[in-house]
Amino acid sequence: MIRLLGLALLGAALLSAQGPKTRPSADSKKKAAAVRTSSKTAAAPVPKQARAESRSAARSSPPEKASRQAARRKPAAKQAAAAGASRTAARPARALSAAPARRPGTARRRSFSPWSTPTYADSTLGDAAEGEDPVVRRAAVEALGPYNGSVVVADPFTGRILAMVNQKLARTGAYQPCSTIKLVAAVAGLHEGIIDRGTRLRLTRRESIDLTEALARSNNKFFFDIGEKLGFDRIFHYARLFGLGEKSGLDIEGESAGILPEWKPQEVPCGMMTSFGEAIAITPLQLTAMVSAIANGGSLYWLQHPRTQDEAERLVPRLKRRIDLAARIEDILPGMMGAVDYGTARRAAFDPSTPIFGKTGTCTDSRTHLGWFSSFNDVGGRKLVVTVLLTGGAPVNGPVASGIAGQVYKALAEQQYLAERRQYSPAALASDGGR
Repeated sequence: MIRLLGLALLGAALLSAQGPKTRPSADSKKKAAAVRTSSKTAAAPVPKQARAESRSAARSSPPEKASRQAARRKPAAKQAAAAGASRTAARPARALSAAPARRPGTARRRSFSPWSTPTYADSTLGDAAEGEDPVVRRAAVEALGPYNGSVVVADPFTGRILAMVNQKLARTGAYQPCSTIKLVAAVAGLHEGIIDRGTRLRLTRRESIDLTEALARSNNKFFFDIGEKLGFDRIFHYARLFGLGEKSGLDIEGESAGILPEWKPQEVPCGMMTSFGEAIAITPLQLTAMVSAIANGGSLYWLQHPRTQDEAERLVPRLKRRIDLAARIEDILPGMMGAVDYGTARRAAFDPSTPIFGKTGTCTDSRTHLGWFSSFNDVGGRKLVVTVLLTGGAPVNGPVASGIAGQVYKALAEQQYLAERRQYSPAALASDGGR
């Protein structure tokens, strides 16, 4: 009896230890589903960049090593954090969100200019202007403004330099003439019978162009073809005839003669010489003398730069040589006027009743970007030649140079300066001056 009672008590104890069997509740089902979902999410594919970063972090600091290294570096880390905090406090606050996002491992891009010559400078430094016309000088300086360049203003009937801003650059700055050389190529092509004023050269299967439009828009292919037909010997002859490759000033100290090769450069096609001025270098003074000869109908005068007002009053024109190409020169004038009316020199125009004839040039060399413009106006037979050379970076080009020349003409017109100029005739100058 006692044994049976003990067995019963033992069974009851075992049942109470197992607990009652109940069905799982709704909350427990939800929890189990959430666990299964999270386990599936953890097993989802990891992006390549994240896997790479995880592998890199695992390689760089395994878990068991990281804790030991952190324990050893704890004092050093505190010191580094303190030093970083002090440096951060010393720097001005800067928004982190303003920094551009950069891919890991990429270097920061640095912007730089390939040109060694600055675009802006005080171009009047070192000039000796005592013998210049003060009205013209002021107009040229104000028109050039902050640009690094030179402005030369001359009387085409006497060769007198009325103003020369940045005299060092004007005398010694021998640069590629760029498209201004097309004036020489046009006269040479006309005189040699390669083209006439109405000749249309084909550019494409459906497009052709004549001399006037080619000069106005400075078309390179047109003048490349002329150069290839002229050949080097004739290019050299006409360039020298207009004064390239020799000094253009009379007793102007430090003047450069520029570069005009006597033999054809092997690597330069003739067409590149007549379209871009390759292998040739000229100064603003040489371009001024050349355009002066075009303005007066073919008389190439020595340029003279008076050092005092007394020298200016006693100046006698000196004829260097006569270019007997008046008819050919007349044929290029519509293209030079077209450049200002609708072509590359539109910025020079300021008054439709005051015609301006000119030619732009834009190109680069190893030192600088170049912007040329040489021109003359015609107000009742009274003319002035204005030549602009700009050097520097991307803001520099021929159209910008033409705008500076236009400001010179405009300032002089507003002061009635052109109306006061004496009109000269080539015959009178031949009798007054010398050869």
